[in-house]
Amino acid sequence: MSSGNKQQSSKKKQKTIIRAAGGEVWEDPTLLEWDLNDFRLFCGDLGNEVTDDVLYKAFSKYPSIQKAKVIRDKRTGKSKGYGFVSFKDADEFVKAWKEMNGKYVGNRPIKLRKSTWKDRNIDVKNKKHHPYK
Repeated sequence: MSSGNKQQSSKKKQKTIIRAAGGEVWEDPTLLEWDLNDFRLFCGDLGNEVTDDVLYKAFSKYPSIQKAKVIRDKRTGKSKGYGFVSFKDADEFVKAWKEMNGKYVGNRPIKLRKSTWKDRNIDVKNKKHHPYK
């Protein structure tokens, strides 16, 4: 197999996740960085001083934590004021949600809720709204 064929076959194997929200549809390759079977919290009201590491450390007392990410503006690099924390265990996800909601992370109390990221995926959205599926 030539190197050109290898590049083509590796491009075919790359997964993408198609999302829809606010009347727009786009590909979001960053979702492939996350476990698709995780339990994810949306963390709102994050200050500019909160980094991925600070967010992870705030939830590190829960052993099944997998990942923490603060969402940043692509152009400026500044925090958009929210992020996500992922857990492998459903019970720890619920415990973290109850215990950490309103606690200070950085300079502000955070607001937590269950992430709805799966609801924005095209395949899930279509199955959810299709009357025969």
